Amino acid sequence: MGWIAFLPASFSIATLMSCVGTEAAVPETVSDEAPQVIVAEQTLPTPVPAPEPAPTAAAVLQAEFIYTGEMTQGGYIRGTAPDNTVQASLGEQQLDIADDGTFFAAFDRDSPGTLALSATLSSGQIVRENLSISPRNWQIERVNVARRAGGASASFMARRRPELAAINASRAQQTGATGWGQDFIWPVKGRISGRFGRQRIYRGEPGSYHGGIDIAPGNGVPFVAPADGVVVLARMGFSLEGGLIIIDHGQGLNSAFLHASRIAVDEGQSVSQGQHIGNVGSTGRATGPHLHWGLKWKASRLDPLLFVGPMN
Repeated sequence: MGWIAFLPASFSIATLMSCVGTEAAVPETVSDEAPQVIVAEQTLPTPVPAPEPAPTAAAVLQAEFIYTGEMTQGGYIRGTAPDNTVQASLGEQQLDIADDGTFFAAFDRDSPGTLALSATLSSGQIVRENLSISPRNWQIERVNVARRAGGASASFMARRRPELAAINASRAQQTGATGWGQDFIWPVKGRISGRFGRQRIYRGEPGSYHGGIDIAPGNGVPFVAPADGVVVLARMGFSLEGGLIIIDHGQGLNSAFLHASRIAVDEGQSVSQGQHIGNVGSTGRATGPHLHWGLKWKASRLDPLLFVGPMN
């Protein structure tokens, strides 16, 4: 080993051993160099896929009529038709269905005890429900005299026919008014001098019944629109009605106001609930100052009292 002393100082035992091909293990030596920093390989988290959006639940279809109202003679209902309704009817009367599916329907003073409410869907399916309409005890007066024979005179009818044509034409107008959906208010408050539905029977022959409600607050008292609508008739001088105003509330429902002493609106004018439209009078065939308020849905006459309730 004496020859090792002559090796340069930079040689290490390990270097020497590699030069002579010796495979013997060499102990590690401590180096003055800075320790090598080994960075552990980072394991990235496995990406979690975003959750797929939950499938949108199919809209639940309304499969039947939904409604509320007064299920009695002279009454009405408001409601919503089944989804996808293309045509609906109450009895033989076709309904007007709004774009949102809502509708108005009513029962005549002499409505039968059962009426079918039906809808035809776009699929061809028929949805049908039988409505039970409760009867009313009308104020009936039986008199032991014969009803006047002969009817109206020719001269009267010559005047009356164009009046009836104007009334029927006004009620046939479709203005798109939406007052039918409101809670109605009294057009004026006062003594009730005549109720809807009262009738005289002349020796077994029925006369015409009273088609509205009479309110007697005093001559000249202003009255207002009971609900929103469009004035479709506003004229003085009718033979029976005198000063007459008719307001369309939409869906075939309209109000008529008779015997006005003054008319404060024009035909074609839109009016709001509570707006002054005329003044009470005794024009036309009237025994004293009062407002006759009649409600009609298509061909059916309705009881205004069922729309407004008792007068406070």
